[in-house]
Amino acid sequence: MSFWTRIFGGGSTSAPASQPRAATQAIGGGVTITTSQEFEEALRTGSLTASGMTVTPDKAMRVAAVYAAVRVRCGIVANMPLHIKRRVDERTREDAADHPAWTILRRKPNRWQTPAQFKRMLQAHLILRGNGYAMIVRSIARGGVGELIPLHPDRVECKQNDDLSLSYVYTRKDGRKITLKQSEVFHLVGLTLDGVHGVSAITYARETIGLSLAMEEHGATVFKNGARVSVVLKHPAKLGKEGIENLRASLDEFRAGGEREGKALILEEGMDTGPLAMTAEDAQWIESRKFSRTDIAMFLGVPPHMIGDTEKNTSWGTGIEAQTQGFVTFSAEDDLTMWEETINRDLIGDDVNVYARFNRAALVRGDIKARWEAYVKGRQWGIYSADDVRALEDMNPRSDGRGGEYAEPPNTAGNSEPKKDDGNEPTEAA
Repeated sequence: MSFWTRIFGGGSTSAPASQPRAATQAIGGGVTITTSQEFEEALRTGSLTASGMTVTPDKAMRVAAVYAAVRVRCGIVANMPLHIKRRVDERTREDAADHPAWTILRRKPNRWQTPAQFKRMLQAHLILRGNGYAMIVRSIARGGVGELIPLHPDRVECKQNDDLSLSYVYTRKDGRKITLKQSEVFHLVGLTLDGVHGVSAITYARETIGLSLAMEEHGATVFKNGARVSVVLKHPAKLGKEGIENLRASLDEFRAGGEREGKALILEEGMDTGPLAMTAEDAQWIESRKFSRTDIAMFLGVPPHMIGDTEKNTSWGTGIEAQTQGFVTFSAEDDLTMWEETINRDLIGDDVNVYARFNRAALVRGDIKARWEAYVKGRQWGIYSADDVRALEDMNPRSDGRGGEYAEPPNTAGNSEPKKDDGNEPTEAA
């Protein structure tokens, strides 16, 4: 039996699988319940909320605020350049392009995904379910990691053994279970309460998201049936049963839309219209949706303006710029550090001279003014040479050979002649 067949199945199998279970697992997730204890646990800690709405990670993504927040946090990890570096000596670093992790994380994590797709997918699993898993396929030819195969968190059960090591039980699409060792799984863990399993923000935000789903469903029903009217119809006399039925049929045809959209409603039997102001219930419904959107942004660690709520633009600081900096400091940095440390532990291992590092400078890539102001200060204080700046902008070195010169800091006494690049980074100015 091949490695891929053992893990993911294929061909004939000796273990019979029930058709409903296979169908459930094949749609991309879900937890298979096989015992009465599992059924009781699902009922006791299920996803039904006080609002009557069932909230699951997939259903939560139908809420605009949740989708926007997940997209923003996943985009930071997916699009930021990730480097695999090697320490040459105490002060010199170089790209470890010969390390297997470099190829996996910067070129091809597996046979069908790009690095951005892979990172975005596992980050979404992490936010929505608290954990992100990928199976590590070792390559004899490369002498290290050959592929990272993403595993759906709903099909993975993580256990801590008596010797404190971890093991993972993966449920295949046909219902069979495969046990993977800790060294075979790349495991991202978010906020954790036991040090092993990550907790999902969706679990704790379930009531808020359920309320948002209920209000959205209510609003859709209101507008579908035309229940929130802006005018009231008045009849000078008593309207008979037949007249009521005719009026109801006319209103249903008028609300059908299509070619009638925007046309006038013709009233009979001396009927008149009167204005009807928005009710307090309508106003409260709109206000509640705003509060729900803000609460979701708070749960998922995203400033409100990043998900389209610009009414309270001072909640994370003074102005949009301060809010964005707060997001980078308190949310994005948390995600980036978690990825770096997990890569170092699971993919690089014991080689302490090789490490993963995101290029945080890419966060200002879209702000050309801030980026070039930083370059100017770096050149002024002798931190960057012209070629250093050109390399950061993906440009070739200067053709005259003077791009490696460093300027002396303006407050440094002594020789102010420009210094030639000797291949090592300059010492930090006192």
